[in-house]
Amino acid sequence: MGLFGIFGKKGKAEIAEEMEEEQEDIEVYSGIRVEVMISDDQLLFVAKLVEAKGDTALLQQYSETEASLGNDPLYVRIRGYSAHNRKAVYMEGVITPETKRVWKVDDLVITKVENDRAFFRLNVNVDAAITRLDELDAEEKMCKVLNISIGGVYISSEDEYAEGCKFLLRVKLLEDSPESELLCEVLRIIEKEETGHEYGCRFLEITEEDQQKITKNMFTIQSKRRDIC
Repeated sequence: MGLFGIFGKKGKAEIAEEMEEEQEDIEVYSGIRVEVMISDDQLLFVAKLVEAKGDTALLQQYSETEASLGNDPLYVRIRGYSAHNRKAVYMEGVITPETKRVWKVDDLVITKVENDRAFFRLNVNVDAAITRLDELDAEEKMCKVLNISIGGVYISSEDEYAEGCKFLLRVKLLEDSPESELLCEVLRIIEKEETGHEYGCRFLEITEEDQQKITKNMFTIQSKRRDIC
């Protein structure tokens, strides 16, 4: 038996009432990159939402990791960012496999549209290094990556950085994975009395290869944590 109904699926009438002022046509979001999740802390795969019409669509899976979900219907949350209107869109629906890396979505509804770039974030605690780009011969400084997504990182550092500061982040999420070098920009600063500073950062000019590498590492970390539990 699959995980159908894991969220206590809402009725369409209830969702429509909640979205009375915000509901938009599903078709608007056809073609966007999305993250498919079965809970707030479990990412299944990353995909492209295509052929969206009415309450159905297809998901073309990007990520290399195969999701072993069987053939039973599975209720999921779908989250993506639309460059068309610069908003994050949150959806829910029931997926079933069509062909390899292609999933059909039924009962697809928009549950929320917000002015943010929300991505699934995985909590980690990984050593990393920062090199500022606004200083000549800048020294590499150590930091901790506290969480990561395909859109950015949240880091802790004893050093001070200003909002808008750009730096090169060198990080290795797993011991047996290749090291990544990612161009970042500080978006927000959180001061911590005991541990220095924490910074919310976004990736700049990130490549598809880097996104795939991050996604694959995130899946691997999730899988290892489930095995331990």
